[in-house]
Amino acid sequence: MNVPGDNALAVSVIVFSSASFARSLVRPVGFASADAANPRDDVDVPFDRLRIRVRVPLFGARADRGGGVRGRHARISFARSLRRARETRVTSRLFDGATTERGTIDRSVRFYPGRARGRRARSSERTNERTNERTNERGELNRRMQGGARAAGTMSVSSGAGVSEYDRGRERGTASDASDLGADQLLVDIANYVVGYEIKSRDAVKTCRFAILDFVACALRGANDAGCAKLLGPCVPGVECKFGAHVPGTEYYLDPVTATFNMTTCARWLDFNDAFYGAEWTHPSDVIGAILSVSEYVSRLRNERGLSVLSMRDVIVATIKAYEIVGVLALDNSFNQIGVDHLLLTRAAVAAVTTSMLGGGRLEVMYATSQAFIDGSGLRCFRHYPCSGTRKGWAAGDAAARGVSLALMTMRGEMGYLGALSAPVWGFNDVFYRRQDIALKREFGEYIMENVVFKPSFPSEIHAQTAIEGAFRLHPQIVHRVDEVHSVAVHTTRSAVRCIDKTGPLNGPADRDHCLQYAVAVALLYGNMTSDHYEDSVASDPRVDELRRKILIAENPQYSADYVDPDRRSCSNSIQVHFKDRTSTNKFEVEYPVGHRRRRMEGFPALEKKFISSLHIKFPPERAGFIFERVTDAQVFDALTPMDFMELFNATPHPVLLPPMRATPGVFDYTPIDSRASFLVPRITDGRTASVTDGGVNVSN
Repeated sequence: MNVPGDNALAVSVIVFSSASFARSLVRPVGFASADAANPRDDVDVPFDRLRIRVRVPLFGARADRGGGVRGRHARISFARSLRRARETRVTSRLFDGATTERGTIDRSVRFYPGRARGRRARSSERTNERTNERTNERGELNRRMQGGARAAGTMSVSSGAGVSEYDRGRERGTASDASDLGADQLLVDIANYVVGYEIKSRDAVKTCRFAILDFVACALRGANDAGCAKLLGPCVPGVECKFGAHVPGTEYYLDPVTATFNMTTCARWLDFNDAFYGAEWTHPSDVIGAILSVSEYVSRLRNERGLSVLSMRDVIVATIKAYEIVGVLALDNSFNQIGVDHLLLTRAAVAAVTTSMLGGGRLEVMYATSQAFIDGSGLRCFRHYPCSGTRKGWAAGDAAARGVSLALMTMRGEMGYLGALSAPVWGFNDVFYRRQDIALKREFGEYIMENVVFKPSFPSEIHAQTAIEGAFRLHPQIVHRVDEVHSVAVHTTRSAVRCIDKTGPLNGPADRDHCLQYAVAVALLYGNMTSDHYEDSVASDPRVDELRRKILIAENPQYSADYVDPDRRSCSNSIQVHFKDRTSTNKFEVEYPVGHRRRRMEGFPALEKKFISSLHIKFPPERAGFIFERVTDAQVFDALTPMDFMELFNATPHPVLLPPMRATPGVFDYTPIDSRASFLVPRITDGRTASVTDGGVNVSN
């Protein structure tokens, strides 16, 4: 056994064969010579820069009696071992002082389980020393972060028009100082991106406006569904708050955590919002509800204190960054392969971005993000047969609300855990990700927002979009020959086969909208697809189940390769119908869905059509047209405050028509009538107030 240096730390491990005493006892016995005789089998286990010698006694009667330890190792009883040699205690003593970066190993560290009670005083002293050392390290880290150079630490965007920012300058040092003290690199990268990155892509900014409007459209439709409506409102009826956020399409005014749950649940309920696919399948728009809620909450709070409020341009910046965190982590990390749900990414992105919106710097962002990873991730069984259910409609809202809660806790001073990902045994990577590091093969930028895939035409799982579009084209050829259909051949990607290839009975709309066979059958029979087609009234049509049994799903390897190709990112499906008389239809192949980046010319108008139709579901035509004109104008949209934007979608209309925008840049002269916000005063982004008089607009400091 070759050990670097003169000495190596020897550790004896007693392994009991009895199931009731399966816990191992770890005992550091000081430093043993590399040439010392070893009567038992030795295994070298590398731990950081140490080599630990693990001695494993033979199983048998002697081991069961505790006789496997001899020599200077004292015989100990099982009861005393389990009572006193707690694993956490042993581990803390084992590695106390063993970090070679700060010094040499303490040769006096010894722990004898049978004599633990006699060493309580020494243990207490060492514990106090470690606590003081960690406190000093945390204080030093805070001083470095606060005293570092000023970074580009304002929420800004360079997209041609002006640049808006928080008026209070926050000193933010570089997070590389944190990495020197053991922070996980992923936490450092997220913090640097959220705090210091400047958005420069015009395409990303334009796409983000459509993403926000599409989210609101989905939320308005979801709030109109009876199954979703029963989950909305405060946790306890009658609870009110002074500073909160509105829920679009409802009369609810809630705290930012509950409002996030309500908004995100409404938007996700019908599976009509955008998506992004890589190694993991995600819905980046799950973060928008949290950003809108926190931005309105922060704006109302700052307005009450006489500070400048946020604008929708700040919301755009935060949304682009949250999309990027979710999508980049989904590119090369397949959590679904191990049964882990992707909503972990939503929670982490929301925690990071909303912490920055609440005023946090790099250190606070890392703290909140680490808490999000410590929460781990739930199962995704509720998305697949046989457990598919309505939880997939509100799970995203739950994750986003948790992210906001963690951000608020962090800004109250709660500590974070900078090694939460890489911590051995107990860290996220070891517990949830098969002891692998989360891959980050692409730097954070604006890539995800530019390449997000919308669903402008019909609600369905993203992998079924092109298959449904192909089925629409075949509808006229088979609608009168349904009885003559012999089979329907559908070629798709590997991800679609794993996610939405379902046979057998389907339990409710939540199960049907994730079934490729059901979606294709309905599209062939009806030539249309809406959320109503997933209800029991359509599913009870006997032709649907009969046609489902004739649909054959197969993977096309080329489709699967193009699916993960970063230059293509296609989601291809082909469909062909074969009849009993041995004739067939043409084979229709659709490579990119309407909401794909390569079809933006037809996708953006379709999104506007979807938005105006969603407005007509909740509002009268006059008000729907007024809202549409305001929010589809890019300059007006960017100048709105989050308060004004959210109040446009209140269920109860204001008693007066909203006046048009004034010529003065940055001033929106609409003062809300709502009693909760009647104290709002129009503000310019630099903090000055503006009053509208007969003589024009007066600006004062």
